[in-house]
Parts: sequence; C-alpha cells; structure tokens
Amino acid sequence: MNWNQLLSTKRFSTSTNKSDIRSEFQRDYDRIIFSSPFRRLQNKTQVFPLPGSVFVHNRLTHSLEVASVGRSIARIVARELISKKPELANSALNEIDTVVAAACLAHDLGNPPFGHSGEKAISSYFTEGEGRHLEKEITPHQWADLIDFEGNANAFRTLTHQFEGRRKGGFSLTYATLAALVKYPYPSFGKGKRKKYGIFDSELEDFSEVMQECGIPVIGRSTAGHEIYARHPLVYLVEAADDISYLIMDMEDAHKLGILSTEKTEELLLSFYSKNEDSDYFEYKNRIYKEVTDTNERIAFLRATTINTLVKAVSQVFIEQEDEIMTGQFTGSLVDYLNPTLTKALNICRKVSVKQIYNHPAVVKIELTGFHVLGTLMQEFCQAVLSPEKNYHRKLQSLLPEQFKPKNEDVYSKLQSVIDFISGMTDLYAMQLYKDLRGIDA
Repeated sequence: MNWNQLLSTKRFSTSTNKSDIRSEFQRDYDRIIFSSPFRRLQNKTQVFPLPGSVFVHNRLTHSLEVASVGRSIARIVARELISKKPELANSALNEIDTVVAAACLAHDLGNPPFGHSGEKAISSYFTEGEGRHLEKEITPHQWADLIDFEGNANAFRTLTHQFEGRRKGGFSLTYATLAALVKYPYPSFGKGKRKKYGIFDSELEDFSEVMQECGIPVIGRSTAGHEIYARHPLVYLVEAADDISYLIMDMEDAHKLGILSTEKTEELLLSFYSKNEDSDYFEYKNRIYKEVTDTNERIAFLRATTINTLVKAVSQVFIEQEDEIMTGQFTGSLVDYLNPTLTKALNICRKVSVKQIYNHPAVVKIELTGFHVLGTLMQEFCQAVLSPEKNYHRKLQSLLPEQFKPKNEDVYSKLQSVIDFISGMTDLYAMQLYKDLRGIDA
C-alpha cells in the first residue's frame, strides 16, 4: 500500500466542488458533525443510563473524545513518518489527523439505542423471536446479517446508502475516510469464528469499490469465498483511539457515579506507571495534588495524563510496525503491542470494568429495557412491512419516515428498512414510541 493512494480524495458516488476553502478531508469532518445521525448520538447510551444529576458519557461525547484522541495519535504518526521519509513532506500525509478524526466521529453512527444490548435485541428477533421463520425467505448471506446485527457494518451503511428521497452516495465522503472507518473488512457470512464483521451483504459492492480505489490488497478469502481485505492503515489509529477512550473514560464515569471508589480509581490509573521507571511522573502528580484538592479534578488529571501516555505509546507502536501494516501482514491491534507495564494495567482495567462496571445493576437494567423496547418495536414494524394489507399495519407504516419506507419488494430490503429506522432512534424516542404503541401514557 502507498500513502498517496490510501489518502484518496475522490468522493463516493459524487463529484467534488473544488471552490471550497476547506480540504476534502475537512469537508468530511464537517459533514459528519453537522449531520442528524451524529446529533442523535447525544441521546444514545454509551454504558450507563442517560444522565440524571450526574452527567456521564453518551455516544456523542464519547465520539468527540475519540476524535480528539485519534487526532493526537495521527499527528504524532504523521510527524514521525515524514521525519523518516522526507519525500512525504508535501503529501496528504499531513492531513491524516483530519481523516482519523472524521472516522472517529463516525465510528458509532451505526449503533442502535441502549448500547450494545440494542444490537443483541435486534438480532434476537431473528434468532429467538417471531422473525425466526423468515430464514427461508432470504439468502444465507442476508440471514447472517440479521441474526448477528453489527453496529460497525451499520455505520458504513449509514454513510453510503441512498435512503429514499436522499442523494446518491449517502454522506458522499472521501474513499479514504470511508476506508479508515472499516475495522472489520469482511462481511457477516465470511467472518468465520471472528466475533465481529464490518459490511452488510447489501453494501458489499460499495465496500469493494472503496477498498480498490484506496489500493488496499486482498489478503485472503473466507471459507464462504468472500474476499478479505487488509485494513486501511489508519483504521489502527481509529481503533486505538476508541480502545483508549472508552476504557479510561468508563472508569471516570464509574467513579462519578460512586461505583468505583476514589482509592480504587486512583490505583487503576496509577498502575500505568512504574514507580521505578516513571519517578518524574509521580513527583509531578504529587505537585498537582498539593494544589488540587477536589477529588473529581484529581481523577480528571490522572485520566488526562494516562490518555496522553497511551497516545504516545500506540503512536510509537504504529511507527515500529509500519512495514507490516503497509503490507497487510500486521495482526491484532496497536494496544496489543504495548510495553509490559501498560499491557498489565490495561488488562487489570478490563477485568475491573467487566466485573464492576459493565455488570453493574444500573447497566444491566438499561440492557433489559433495551431488549424489551427494541424487541417490541422490531416485532411491530417487521410485521407491518411484511403484511401491509392489514389495517393496523398500514397505520404503523405511516409512522415510518419517508427515508425508511421500503423501495424494494424483497423481504431483505423490507427488513433492512425497519432496522434502519429502529437503529437510528435515540433511547428516548424508542422508549416513547414503545409507550405510545402500548398505550402506556394514555
């Protein structure tokens, strides 16, 4: 792979307006941040239920922070690469911070309401609910999408699909930004034993077009015969920014909610430093603590310095592994190659997060709510589009916004239109629509 082709400014399914003062990648960033799907992230659960008196992260604040972290990583990488290869000084490599930031902003656009439990709720309609009988009406490839709904694949669809009444090409982003978003460059039917995938069957041709334009090689084939592409190198930076942000910020949120004690949170964040090798840091921390006595501000300081440490570390891993990354031979993620101190600290934080945060009653309750609410909406609207002749179903279909009304008659397209509608909802809208259909407010 080469950077000039990887950073293609060609736009998906549209021409470019060269009179704009912004660069092509800055336009991508702006298109995402001004979009309705991005705004709706403010009312989508990250981990904890949407805030009461304590304001914890939602999908919007998380995405903004991931973009900030990703931008920092990319700037370090660009500086180091240009230092190693001066011939790249006048290339688009100088703008990878904007490409990475834009992809970071978009990385959660396909996530449904109620966090990751929303993905499971949509899938469960087809694996455990009344949607099970629909398997015989669609292809095995399409069925694989439905029984394992994936927010990553839905993000690519959200950005590229031509919804009814909308322009061709969706957001019409550059090929570089779209490719930098795809963490799992293969479809559901070809993922094998992998847990996640990045492309729905309906977007396979569009995905191949993006990868080919960026010069990303095919590195293998799945057991189903699908082409498996290498990752765009910038995907590793987007992934690292997300890994760093959610893990560290979830602990800060847990501290604010009283789930983790101050002592435990400090212990976890200080575990990223060795008292022998990082003595300067501990001296710095002690100076700050003499001035700052507010508990939350102290935790914020530790969080900020820890993120900064990890940003520098993953940037260095990318530089060290650049040759393997550029040939598609690199495996795993950047955080898998950190030094022993950082690796041990991350593993401890993951274990604590799973045990004390992600399985906390407040989190489990919102997941159960999501299952019930989204399960009901899937049942109602899937039946409505599949049996439109019934009076009740006709009224239900009238609630579908024009952009989500099925324009094709095949079953897969009809079901996708419902999933597009439901996955784009905010937690609050999904809850209110559920109440309306059940007559609860009445």
